Amino acid sequence: MYAKYVEPQQLTVRRYDVVHPLIPKSFDGCRLLQFSDVHLGYHYSVDHFQRVVKRMNDLDPHVICFTGDLLDEPNQYEHVDAITSLLTQLHAPLGKFCIYGNHDHGGYGTDIYKRMMTASGFRLLVNEWVTIERGHERIAIVGLDDFMLGKPNFAKTVQQLPKETYTIALIHEPDLVTQASVYPFHLQLSGHSHGGQIQLPWIGPLVTPPLAKQYVEGFYDIGQLTLYVNRGLGTTRMPFRFLTPPELTLFTLKAGS
Repeated sequence: MYAKYVEPQQLTVRRYDVVHPLIPKSFDGCRLLQFSDVHLGYHYSVDHFQRVVKRMNDLDPHVICFTGDLLDEPNQYEHVDAITSLLTQLHAPLGKFCIYGNHDHGGYGTDIYKRMMTASGFRLLVNEWVTIERGHERIAIVGLDDFMLGKPNFAKTVQQLPKETYTIALIHEPDLVTQASVYPFHLQLSGHSHGGQIQLPWIGPLVTPPLAKQYVEGFYDIGQLTLYVNRGLGTTRMPFRFLTPPELTLFTLKAGS
């Protein structure tokens, strides 16, 4: 069956230039890789993820951002050490960053996920921000806790966020962009939707999860904020994808005028 055995294996790489006047010249050409919603478990194996890790490293990113949902059922997953080792192999000289998704908190997974990501060199951002420096210039990366099972706090997150600094917000659920758009963010990276997993021609996605009803995949502009919704790598509930192949997204930052 195509939707079960073929399309879920057809990894696509989407490449986009992101142009903004606040992107410093020293970051011109900086490559940021987003991956999301792996849902490792019964329908997504260690071997499958190993191939994806190799593909990510082949893209030679400077920065890697994971936007949540690593394990489908964290407290039942048996290959934590193997996945931690694979995540450690991901290479990004300017840093690896991640946030919680709803599945990372679910199934008593909060501490399991935290241990895995920190042990593998990722900076887990929970209502906080960090800056990345390159050539005496900087950009900021913000991470919000999950909105379904976590304790997100926009006001706390933006405290002392440097002004006039290009800022990328990692927020698992895309529909929160309406709230995010009132804060000094320039690019929001989200997942959660899986692109609907199953879409039909002229109809679109049959079902999307809560907080991914309005923004399902790709780019959207909301005021001064640009949202990108990644379709993710794995599946949940049903092991099917149709017209929504799994994706990695490679953004190349461009200093705009």
